[in-house]
Amino acid sequence: MNFVLVNGSTPYPQTFCRLCCELIAGNSYLREIGTQLPYCDERCYSLQCEFSALMRESRARAVS
Repeated sequence: MNFVLVNGSTPYPQTFCRLCCELIAGNSYLREIGTQLPYCDERCYSLQCEFSALMRESRARAVS
């Protein structure tokens, strides 16, 4: 997990959470360092990480 917790700032322009598609309207959110993708909170970020890991695992099984 590589992310930055942004406090006291909302993203500009209007930004939506990568996972749940909710508008990030509060004064804190997460931004993944490598991709710069925004997430509304740590729950959405961790769910996205789990989903990505499952997808990589599934693709690896399909190839072998």
